[in-house]
Formats: sequence, C-alpha cells, structure tokens
Amino acid sequence: MPAKARTQTDAGVQLPHQPKAGYHHGDLARALVVAATRLVEAGGGGRLTLRAAAQAAGVSVAAPYRHFADREALLAAVLAEGFGELARRTDAARLAAAEPLAALAATGLAYVQFAAAHPRTYRLMFGPECDKASHPALMQAGHAALGVLHRAVADCEAAGLLRKGANVQQVALAGWSLTHGLASLHVDGLLAGTSADQDIGATASALNAMLLAGVRRDA
Repeated sequence: MPAKARTQTDAGVQLPHQPKAGYHHGDLARALVVAATRLVEAGGGGRLTLRAAAQAAGVSVAAPYRHFADREALLAAVLAEGFGELARRTDAARLAAAEPLAALAATGLAYVQFAAAHPRTYRLMFGPECDKASHPALMQAGHAALGVLHRAVADCEAAGLLRKGANVQQVALAGWSLTHGLASLHVDGLLAGTSADQDIGATASALNAMLLAGVRRDA
C-alpha cells in the first residue's frame, strides 16, 4: 500500500486508517477504496455500495462516479488492494526467512494468516461476486500474489533443494492449493471446533512441512 498511517490488527496484518471526512485533491479514489475495504471487512460485500462508500469517506454520493463506473469497479479496486497486500505480506515472510525451504514454508503461513485476518475480503478475492477477467488491474494483482509463491519454489530449485524431476510450476500449484484450501476451510468456519482450527498457524506450518517432505531432495 502507499505510505500512509496504518493500524495493526490482532492477527498482525496492517491496514490503512479510515480516511478523514475531507480529502486532498487527487486522493478521492484512494479514500473511497479505503472506505470500501472497511465496509467489506465490517460486513461483507453486501454492505458495499457507491453511496455507502461515499458516506464512509465523507464525500458526496456523486463523488465516486468520478473514478468508478459502478459498484463492481469499486469492488475490483478493493480486491486488487487485497491481492496487493497479500503479495506484500507473503513476500516479506519469504525474504525474512533464513534459507529457501524455510522461506517457502513462511510464504504459505503468511498466506493463511492473511486470510484469517481478513476473512470477508479473502472470500471476495476468490469468489464469483466480481467478474475478475473484466478488470485487468485486479487480474494483474492476483497473478503478482501467486508469483511470490512461485519465486519461493524457484529459489528452492536454484539451491538444489528440490528432488530430481520436481517441476517448479507444479510444486507452486500444489503449495497454493494447500494453503488456499486450508485458508478457505478456516474462513468459512468448516474447521470450527476441531484441533486444526484452534491454532491455524500451527496447522498451516504442519501441512507445509508435509508438502516440503514430499518435494525436497533427500539429504
């Protein structure tokens, strides 16, 4: 996200502060995206309208139409922001790890933690409510988020840590399927009451370890 004052959630993921009622020239689109994101996080996509976003940002109800043709265009901007934050969080985890295999595991853990911190946004990011193919910036942001995981796997291959014949794209897809599946089960409440849900971070780490055991080169 652009450099702004931020607020820390309980799960450790940072989001921008709610914009003030007024906005500086050129900041309207950003203020509306921030306001719309908070509406989504508060109650899901059903709460998001151009009027509601305008009211939350402290601008006239006609103001959003200067930047967004309709509700879906605003929602697409919110989801692109979500994918951008997902990419930043996972890449920060990747870069902070001591070695490539740990970086790959850390990337998967950060992915699940992001979903746990922002379940409503996460559902919309991968749900059908927005026609993503109609919004190039959104598609680009989604591909960039997946690219972090691909880089983590490629780093393992470059270091000679993957077993012979392991395909980088297939390993990345397996890792994405694992983390996305776990994250979706968690945010949809399908793991509620199970030991896996009591510490979703520990569960993610254990599953990532299983994946790594299957693809890493034998010592």
